Amino acid sequence: MSENKTTKAVGDSATAVKDRPLLEVEGLTKHFPIYGGFPFKRQVGAVQAVEGVTLDVFPGESLGLVGESGCGKSTTGRMLTRLLEPTGGTIKYEGRDITHANRRELAPIRSEIQMIFQDPYASLNPRQTVGKIISGPMEINDINPPGGREARVRELLETVGLNPEHYNRFPHEFSGGQRQRIGVARALALEPKLIIADEPVSALDVSIQAQVVNLLQELQRERGIAFVFIAHDLSIVRHFSQRVAVMYLGKLVEIADRDTLYSGPRHPYTHALLSAVPETDIDVQKRERIRLVGDVPSPIMPPSGCRFRTRCWKAQDKCATEEPPLVQLSGNKAGHLTACHFPEDPTIDVGARKEDVVMDPALRSLEKDAKKS
Repeated sequence: MSENKTTKAVGDSATAVKDRPLLEVEGLTKHFPIYGGFPFKRQVGAVQAVEGVTLDVFPGESLGLVGESGCGKSTTGRMLTRLLEPTGGTIKYEGRDITHANRRELAPIRSEIQMIFQDPYASLNPRQTVGKIISGPMEINDINPPGGREARVRELLETVGLNPEHYNRFPHEFSGGQRQRIGVARALALEPKLIIADEPVSALDVSIQAQVVNLLQELQRERGIAFVFIAHDLSIVRHFSQRVAVMYLGKLVEIADRDTLYSGPRHPYTHALLSAVPETDIDVQKRERIRLVGDVPSPIMPPSGCRFRTRCWKAQDKCATEEPPLVQLSGNKAGHLTACHFPEDPTIDVGARKEDVVMDPALRSLEKDAKKS
């Protein structure tokens, strides 16, 4: 395994993580073409949604994928399930390259990789009953479980905390949390080995979020399902995931096991994200909030070198000319990869760096001039 590949997961899952990855992703890229011109349209550019993502997912583990809205998390998830065709890179499932596999070649593994969608309202067909929605994957894959499909659907409804008698109801008769549970039941219908959960709780109330996350954790422990848990809420990711990968503008900037990342982030962007996580313990010293200035650059024309440099308080000339590789830095634990030329000091607590609160280089220059005068 190359130096920029992740190592064996570290976590508290009851399922033992094997040495061989279930899913191997290397250099995954997705560009959406932009067309313009009149009267004949031609490609005039591309949205670089995902650029060179490399990660592994091991059997039975949960990998959290976090970052700001628009950073490419959902696009990455859809490529992993092959709902989107990658522009470049490779995706291997159980050692088999499925990057450009056609529909016939993907059929045998479709049942093993499932997805839970973000919107519980838009992801269910309003014209179909719950029974039809959940049994749909079984019909498509010509699977006839013992006792019949209806019995299997009723069993799944009970598994996710719904009444089996809801079999003949329609989606509009359920609340948002109940609809998301229906989506979970549909994903479980084929007994998958891997589930891509694309922000499965972002559209739900806080109390319902906890119920759905606890349900997914219970299913993972009981069935040994691996998860790629996509979210922007770092508190939920910390609760659910064993390893965490941080994305910024289509690129991975840091990967580490949960405890290492949350206690000692090395990338400035990760540090800024963690500083925004609310503290619930009143005995903990209030954390200094890092406010990133400026907007996220356009993925159509991303900055040269390090993509975070336009908002980074540690950026220097090197950051504009050289793209930092995602590697294990000196002092990092095994499996802790960071893409930064000037990483944070892991020995300093996340909330103790008051001097980093001002991020804008122009403001920093003004402060220095004021001190001199």
